[in-house]
Amino acid sequence: MDYINAIGRRKAAVARVYVSEGSGKIVINKREIERYFPSSILQYIVKQPLLKLEVAEKYDIKINLRGGGFKGQSEAARLAIARALIKINPEDKPALRAEGFVTRDPRVVERKKPGRPKARKRFQFSKR
Repeated sequence: MDYINAIGRRKAAVARVYVSEGSGKIVINKREIERYFPSSILQYIVKQPLLKLEVAEKYDIKINLRGGGFKGQSEAARLAIARALIKINPEDKPALRAEGFVTRDPRVVERKKPGRPKARKRFQFSKR
């Protein structure tokens, strides 16, 4: 097995994931996961599909992340990892779906409208 690739998106973040047989090393943009995501919560979000299937020590994962903030990037990586694991073993899909790791979260920022300060906010109304 060479590697399995998958893509995950969340908000403005895009994650390209390459999964290969290995020892459980996760590299994001050529940096260790601990250096890229110093927050243990974000590290946990990325590893959730692996921990659910108990295969965290079985695969090496290389992730290319672009766009968005760190929360969106971690959730995009989670989706991409889940998709790659399903490509490797389709029987895992129901377990990952039950946890909500397979569903693409469609919520994105609403565009700014012309003549307004933000998407829905209006300028202060003055009666006189």
